[in-house]
Amino acid sequence: MGDIFGRALLDYQHGNYSEDIKTYSSLDEEDVIPLPYLFRNFSEMPKLEQKALKLARGKVLDIGCGAGNHSLYLQDKGFDVTGLDSSSGAISVCRERGVKSLVNSSILSYDKERFDTLLLLMNGIGLAGSLTNLDHFLQHLASLLRPNGQIVMDSSDIIYMFEQDEDGGYWIPDTGTYYGEVTFTMEYKNEKGEPFDWLYVDFHTLQNACEANNLNCELVHSGEHFDYLAKLTKRQY
Repeated sequence: MGDIFGRALLDYQHGNYSEDIKTYSSLDEEDVIPLPYLFRNFSEMPKLEQKALKLARGKVLDIGCGAGNHSLYLQDKGFDVTGLDSSSGAISVCRERGVKSLVNSSILSYDKERFDTLLLLMNGIGLAGSLTNLDHFLQHLASLLRPNGQIVMDSSDIIYMFEQDEDGGYWIPDTGTYYGEVTFTMEYKNEKGEPFDWLYVDFHTLQNACEANNLNCELVHSGEHFDYLAKLTKRQY
């Protein structure tokens, strides 16, 4: 079947909501993604998301647009916004909800237009998958920017998920990989999807990656739970 995320969104959109998406991660965490939360309006969004949307300017690409909450908000404000998602179900839901410009594609396969603002919310940088892919991912994003364009993104430092010792240090298993690399599996209505890699990146690591790729990286907002909002721009020479 595939596209578990899209199927769940379509069910909710069509009034067939009976359960949420379950997630399993390589951190031995089980969790749920409540479907109503994926259809939230501006007033229901966390402050970090609201701040991100207020930073948007010019022509906008909403990467990983999901059910289209951010695209719809910006469209209502008069922005020229395109929603992009690799889930065909998500794109169908966005279309039904009234998002005018949509692209069904992974971000790394997309290079058709240039934008003033790239939005990567709900830890959109996670699409990079791993720290080793982050350079390539940032370079691709930068290639989609118009002159003076910006990338507005959030992420979390998931160090808090590891045990802490009395000195305040953290016990991180020595697996040879960065601790923010997580593999997720989604389950919906007893069907499990394919595992996928996801990246949570702490701000200092993101800053270093931006530095290496000729990008400025500005911390815009720190959330209450190790999360943050950042703005990336190309260096001017």
